[in-house]
Order: sequence, then structure tokens, then C-alpha cells
Amino acid sequence: YQGNSSPNPVYDTAGESIRIVYVDTTKGWVPTNDGTVALETPQSYTLEYLVVAGGGGGGSGGGSTSGAGGGAGGLLTGTQSVSAGIAVTITVGDGGAGASSAAGVDGDDSSFTGTGITDVTSTGGGGGGSQHADPADGGDGGSGGGANNYGGASGTAGSGTAGQGYDGGSRTSTSRIGAGGGGAGAAGESSTGSSSCEEAGKDGGVGLQNDIVETSTDVYYAGGGGSGMVSYTTGAIGGDGGDGGGGDGGHVVSNDAAVGSAGTDYLGGGGGGGACDCSAGNVAGGNGGTGIVILRMLTANYSSTVSGNETPTTDGDYTVIKWHGDGSFTT
Repeated sequence: YQGNSSPNPVYDTAGESIRIVYVDTTKGWVPTNDGTVALETPQSYTLEYLVVAGGGGGGSGGGSTSGAGGGAGGLLTGTQSVSAGIAVTITVGDGGAGASSAAGVDGDDSSFTGTGITDVTSTGGGGGGSQHADPADGGDGGSGGGANNYGGASGTAGSGTAGQGYDGGSRTSTSRIGAGGGGAGAAGESSTGSSSCEEAGKDGGVGLQNDIVETSTDVYYAGGGGSGMVSYTTGAIGGDGGDGGGGDGGHVVSNDAAVGSAGTDYLGGGGGGGACDCSAGNVAGGNGGTGIVILRMLTANYSSTVSGNETPTTDGDYTVIKWHGDGSFTT
């Protein structure tokens, strides 16, 4: 019927009349009168997706302790079988703000949703902990923010979300270094150092590599933010952000404590924690990176009914659509 063997057509409008004609072995039976020629055998196709939430902001440093790294935005990948004509709403999460005298702010969720599909939502990354917040916990999220220390009491590492990311690093009460933020591929580095005023920051957890967009080099998403360093001089460095857009932790430059680096936008990286030079005031953590939503489908199934997206690209027989902000798409 209408060239397809399934599903069975359904006509259920009172008073409606139907005339069908057998065309050939390819098209089979086809309705010919007005009002009944709509496709009654809609076909499904496979939609591939990557949904990354906004990364958490890095925690502030200064006084006696460096800021912890923010957790990466949650990362979800997979496929869905969808029918044509479904209106899909795209939401891209912003990164959380890096704090100047507090814990970093959690990132926002990213999602694609619509009637007739399975909604997919990734969770924003947890903010990095700070000595200026009581308790000095890392935020929970897609990946968790790193723990810090308040008044000699260790905070708790932020928890990641199963299937989306890992926990932030933990911290002992003896260390003056905030822990690294978690990434989509690994937990943040824990802080177990001494109370030295010359100590490097801790690394953020690595993100995950994904080939939904074909490039000549591997692309990683959702890396955790590194924590800031502690130093009177320039001898130590901030922790490295995880592959996938994690921001580096701040480090001392010319005896001035530096803010943490921002997570990379459209990769969902966590922000780096602020540095501490044992004498400066509060030092801000970096902002988390904005998330992204990417859909990939056979070009034969691509609908040009789309808004808010970047220019679609083709990869062989496939079309790839990326959203850096909110938008919509009709399957």
C-alpha cells in the first residue's frame, strides 16, 4: 500500500470515502481521490545523536586554597528510530559561571524532545568547590565538580550521572589544592598533597572522543576542568583541563594569581579553578563551556525544516546538523 508493506493504513474519519487503484508491484495500492492521498504508511529511519550539556564553572581560589575544577556537561550518544513529520525541540545548555568568591555554578541541561520520540536530556556539569563555600562540596551533575576545603574540613566530591560522566576528584584536609572536575571519560584527579605553598593543581577528567562529525583529527567532548595551583612564586602550574574542552586551572604569573581558564564552548568542558598565591585576595574560577546538540541522518531522510542550527554539512550519504543554541527540527 503506497509502496510500503507496513504499517497498515488507518482511515477513521466519519463520512470519508476512499478510492484506491492498483498501480504496479512497486507502488501497490494507491489512493487517488482528494482527502485520502496523504501518506498512511509513514516510514521510520535511524537518527544518530550527540547531546552534551553545559560544563560547570570553576571554584574560586585565594587566601589559603586554590579553587576546584568544574565538572563537564553530561554526554549522551545513541540512535533512535523516528518517523517523518515529528517536531523536535532542541535545547543547548549554557556553561555555569566561574565564581569569584564561591563555588562554581552548575551548567545547564541540553536536550532534544518531541512527541513520538524518546526524549534525550543530558545534565549540566557540577560546579567546582571553593574554600569560600560551606560545605566546600563539588556540585553534582553530568560530571561532578571537584571537592575543596572549608575551615580545615574537606568537602565531598560532586557525583557524576551514570552513563553521562564521572565524579569530581576528592580532597584531603591536609591539602591546599582543590580537586579536578570530572569528565565524560574519567573522574577528576583527587587532591592528597601537603599544606605546602608550592604545589601544582590537579587535572580534570578526560572527555570522550566521538566521530558523529567526521574530521581528520579526533574530537573529544566534555572534559573536566583542572584546579588552580598554590604558590608564592611562578614555580607551580595549574592543573590541566581534560581533553574535550576542560579549562586549565589558574597559575601564578609574575606573582599575580590568575583566574581559571574557561571551558571550551560547544564541547561542554568544565571551567578551571582559580589559583592561590598564599597572599592575594579572591581569585575567580573559569566559566564552563556551552554544550552542543548534533543530529546525523541519511541525506535522503533530511528535512530542511530546521531552525537555530549551524549550516548543515554532508558526510558521504549523511547529513549532520549542529546546534550551538536553542532551535528546532522536523524529522
